[in-house]
Amino acid sequence: MNAPSVRPSELPAPSLVPVQGWHCTHTFYRIHRGVWQTLGAEARAQGLAAMAAALDPQASGAPSRLQSFVVSGHKADFGTVALDGDPLKIDGIHQALLSSPIGPALEPVYSFVSLTEISEYVPSVEQYADRLKASGEDATSPGFAAKVAAYEKRLPMMNEQRIAPELPNWPALCFYPMNKSRVVGANWFITPFSHRNAMMAEHAQSGMSFAGRVSQVVTTSVGLDDWEWGVTLWARNPQYLKDIVYRMRFDEASAKYGEFGPFYVGYVMTADQIADHCRLRG
Repeated sequence: MNAPSVRPSELPAPSLVPVQGWHCTHTFYRIHRGVWQTLGAEARAQGLAAMAAALDPQASGAPSRLQSFVVSGHKADFGTVALDGDPLKIDGIHQALLSSPIGPALEPVYSFVSLTEISEYVPSVEQYADRLKASGEDATSPGFAAKVAAYEKRLPMMNEQRIAPELPNWPALCFYPMNKSRVVGANWFITPFSHRNAMMAEHAQSGMSFAGRVSQVVTTSVGLDDWEWGVTLWARNPQYLKDIVYRMRFDEASAKYGEFGPFYVGYVMTADQIADHCRLRG
């Protein structure tokens, strides 16, 4: 039997804006010092001004979220993370940098394109209550009811943070892409949902133990980039980045099924601070 056809009137209008969530792009740049030094003083001043304008999160026409940072190590000199419903507004930051007077001295060395989402492993209120029962909580106790009510109140706010996240102005951050493995004996995608859900609950508990010290945004790149997810962590102190990643490595979802790409570690700065740190003045 043929599947019923969908009438055009029932289809959503063509659009670049996701039905739910925002586009997200991480972009990393290296500065070619030799090229930078060949630019005249006026061109360098214009380049720094253009960089400051492009990376200003308060500028007219800026993406809904925009943050810049220096990168520690040789992989890049600085990077940006930008989120918005319009992917072209995000890409406009990249194009503004490359087409400005500083553009000839910039080499894009890595980018990651993804979307924000509400994970299928975020428990509903009913599933949260079931988890409490499974952990030994008395479902008839006032404490049980209070925990469920508190979760029900928090859930909409937590989901909003997942699809339209505020970016912390904490000093340290790291970004890394990741996959779930498909190898024999550890194929995430043929593992029953109940087991995957339990593993992600354990993973979430590990992350929550760092509340107030580390903030996380996970975006999906399935169908959009070479990896399946991107993880961005912000921390009040760089040590917490090490601590949380090490702690979560022991969770089954990570130890057995996680595959990880390159890590980029940086420190949040404005464009002017990046210029000073990278010795671009004078």
